[in-house]
Amino acid sequence: MAAVASYPVDATRAAALDSQRYLETRLKSTPTTSAVSFDSIPIIDLSPSFSSSLSARQAVARQIREACTTIGFFYITGHGMELISQKTLELAERFFTELSQESKDKIHMRQSKYFRGYEPPSYSSLNNFTQKETKEAFNWAYEAALDPTGGDGKYVELDGASVSSQNLWPDESEIPGFYEGIKEYYGTTMQLARHLFRLFALSLDLPEDYFDSMMTHPGGMCRLIKYKPSENPKPLSEVSEDEEIGLGAHTDYECFTLLLQDSNPGLEILSPDGRWISAGPVEGGIVVNVADFLMRWTNGIYKSTVHRVVNRTDKERYSVPMFFSINYDEKVETLPSCVSEDNPSKFPPITAGKYVMNRLAMTIPGKF
Repeated sequence: MAAVASYPVDATRAAALDSQRYLETRLKSTPTTSAVSFDSIPIIDLSPSFSSSLSARQAVARQIREACTTIGFFYITGHGMELISQKTLELAERFFTELSQESKDKIHMRQSKYFRGYEPPSYSSLNNFTQKETKEAFNWAYEAALDPTGGDGKYVELDGASVSSQNLWPDESEIPGFYEGIKEYYGTTMQLARHLFRLFALSLDLPEDYFDSMMTHPGGMCRLIKYKPSENPKPLSEVSEDEEIGLGAHTDYECFTLLLQDSNPGLEILSPDGRWISAGPVEGGIVVNVADFLMRWTNGIYKSTVHRVVNRTDKERYSVPMFFSINYDEKVETLPSCVSEDNPSKFPPITAGKYVMNRLAMTIPGKF
C-alpha cells in the first residue's frame, strides 16, 4: 500500500495498521481446544433503562458489561424504534430500486474526501481485497440538521476540518421523502446511542454522564446496504469455503455499532474457537456491538469482535448500521476504571476522527 502525504505517520496511523494486522492474524490463527466459545448472542431488554430508578438502569448496565466482556455483541429490544425501523428498511429498498444508475453515479463516493455517497459493489473491501465483496451501499454521516439537539456548532470532520455538511444526497425529486426519512431515523438512532453510552458508563463503574461532553457533535457514520441474493444458496458450514462475501471479515472502528437488519439472515460473528456463528434477525431487535474505540478505551476488557456478512438466501437483504463515535476531535485513551498498577494501559492515545479516516482509507486502493 502506497503512503499518501495527507495521512501522517503517527500513533493514529500506527493504530490503524495494528488493527489490520490483528484482523489478519485472527483470521489465520489456529484455535486451541481451550479457546472460549459461544453459540448465541444475548438479548437485552432495554426498557428498564428508561426508568427514573438508578438501580433499574444499573441492572441493564450489568447485562451489557457481561455481553461486552465475553462476546462483544448483543441484541437490544424495548428500544421503542420498531415502527421507524421498518420504514427505514423500506427506504433503503427504495434507494437501490428507484434511483437509476446514472443518478447513483452523480453522488458516487469517489467525489467525497470523507467516504460519503453511493458505493457500488467491490469499490471498497474491509479485508484487504482478499475476497470480492458484493454489497452495494449509500453512506452519510453527522450534520447538525440531522441531530435532534441541533448540535453545539463545533462539529469537525474526520481530519479535524471545521466544514459544513459533506454528505452527498440524491435528488429529492427522484426519491421523494428520502431526506426526511433519513433524518427521522438518524436522529432517533443518535439519541438511542447517547442513551446507550450512559449505560456503558455505568457498566464501566463511571459516572453516568461521563461521556456526555464527548458526544455533543459526535461522529456517526451510517449506511444503507443492499446484499444481492446468493447465486448458490447454502447454509453456514464449518467445512465449506464461502464464494460470495457480502461484507468481508472485519472489526468496526468507532465506539459501538447499532445495526438494523431485515428478516433475512446474513451477519456472522467469529467465535474465539474459530467458528462462524450466525447472528440472525430477532423480532424487534437491534444488534449492538463493541467497536475498536471502546475496546481501546477499556484496555481490551470489552471485546471488538470480528464479523462478516454473507447472504445465504435467494432474496435481497437490507441493513442499516450506524457507527457511533465520540466527537472526532476527542482523544481516546484508556479509561481510569480500566487501568491499575497491575494492569497498565496497553494502548497509546489516538485522535478519534483521524483513526477512523485511516481505517476507511485502508478499504480503498490508493487512499492509504
